[in-house]
Amino acid sequence: MARQDKDLRVPKGGERNLDEALAQELEEALGGMSLMDMMDEEEAAARAMRSAASPTAKGVKRGQVLSVGPEDIFVDMGGKSTGVLPAAQFENEPLPAVGDWIEVTITGVDKKDNLLKLSRQGAVQAAAWESLEEGMIVEGRVTGHNKGGLELNIDGIKAFMPISQVERGRVEDLAPYVNQRLKCEVTDIRPDEKQIVVSRRNVLDREAEEEARRTFESLVEGQVVKGTVKTIMPYGAFVDIGGMDGLLHIKDMAFTRVEKPEDVVRTGQQIEVMILKIDRDTRKLSLGLKQVMPDPWNDADVKWPVDSIVTGRVTRLEGFGAFVELEPGVEGLVPISEMTFERRIKHPSEIVKAGDVIKVKVLKVDIAARRISLSIKQVGDDPWTGASARWPVDSVVTGTVKRLAEFGAFVELSPGVEGLIHISELSEQRVRVPADVVREGQQVTCKVLEVDEDRRRISLSIKRLKEDPNYTGETTNAPSAPEAPKPEKKRKKPLKGGLEW
Repeated sequence: MARQDKDLRVPKGGERNLDEALAQELEEALGGMSLMDMMDEEEAAARAMRSAASPTAKGVKRGQVLSVGPEDIFVDMGGKSTGVLPAAQFENEPLPAVGDWIEVTITGVDKKDNLLKLSRQGAVQAAAWESLEEGMIVEGRVTGHNKGGLELNIDGIKAFMPISQVERGRVEDLAPYVNQRLKCEVTDIRPDEKQIVVSRRNVLDREAEEEARRTFESLVEGQVVKGTVKTIMPYGAFVDIGGMDGLLHIKDMAFTRVEKPEDVVRTGQQIEVMILKIDRDTRKLSLGLKQVMPDPWNDADVKWPVDSIVTGRVTRLEGFGAFVELEPGVEGLVPISEMTFERRIKHPSEIVKAGDVIKVKVLKVDIAARRISLSIKQVGDDPWTGASARWPVDSVVTGTVKRLAEFGAFVELSPGVEGLIHISELSEQRVRVPADVVREGQQVTCKVLEVDEDRRRISLSIKRLKEDPNYTGETTNAPSAPEAPKPEKKRKKPLKGGLEW
């Protein structure tokens, strides 16, 4: 090039020595630039390419894809520099398209074709002492192992991989890795020992992080995905979904009450879960297992219609009632008021205990609220049925005083049926408290004043017995009249103190 240009070189101010036509042609071709300036520019570009292509040039570069072939991908690296990247480095991933921007590292220069040699970031590179640097991805064959880790041969270079850097998790046995080819990252270079230290775990971590990023970006709430149970905690389990973990809370494991997560899932188990919530800022996932199962409440009103008699198992007792499981995932409540007709109880444990299998009557089904009201006492005959015929108004009846209240006394006429003697109906005389006339457990005879079967109420009276023409007073253990109040003792006048004058 220099020889050819020697005859055409134009000395300073020497354009006038050339033929005017040739001078004009050169001037138009060079655009006002001298041949010396042009050569200086070409030399500067070549130096820039050599500098960029130097094996010692570190750092990740960005380039734009110019063309994609079956074996090579040509990339515009800027500054009039073009590089070539082996298509094989994309392995099973799709090749980039023309115009895409990709990240690469420069590994050398092809002087024959005047091209930069490129390697994809994270791709395996040929190892040589002249080009080795920390962070480079290389591939080697495992030649042996010891207690500390693996011994490798990487293009004739000895390498050591600590046992903690073999996998992302703990490794107990290194023997299966012998003769395997592993992709790893150079973490330490020891020229004096002609040895390098490498890590496979770093490569796996980056791959997992990239997979997790792609997975997270593709997830949507309500989506059903497959995952692997990774760890189990008292409050739930963490499930690996494509490289990232999501929390399966214990309350979302099953429709039934779950005491321990181990009762539902186990470590390493493959399960299908639903994405319940995605927090894009904190990159947290909430998962559900029961949400992918058939909901037992969907046809609860068909399986357990109102007024039907069904069998269930008592699961737990509360002060207000007992919960009865009709089938896994469906519980109904027996209120304490629906336990028995016979007596008033203070706690469900007086009638049932956890684990009992009992018959109950369905009173109400609310699918939206997921509630079923049940009754134990209504499974049998209702003692109130026909109460107005059994205890007609104005009839004289006998019963047992079951309990006293400030306003009167409750009298049991038969198991499950009680009537009330109001305090004003206990005696013809004024009564201070019911206990002045009757006591619990006492047999009393009284007159029926009113019967209301729908409201389950019967009004009784003792003082109106004398109005009944058939009542003689001989068959009743009649209550005694209230005792007259004892007169209060007069207080003595207080003694005066001091001296009397």
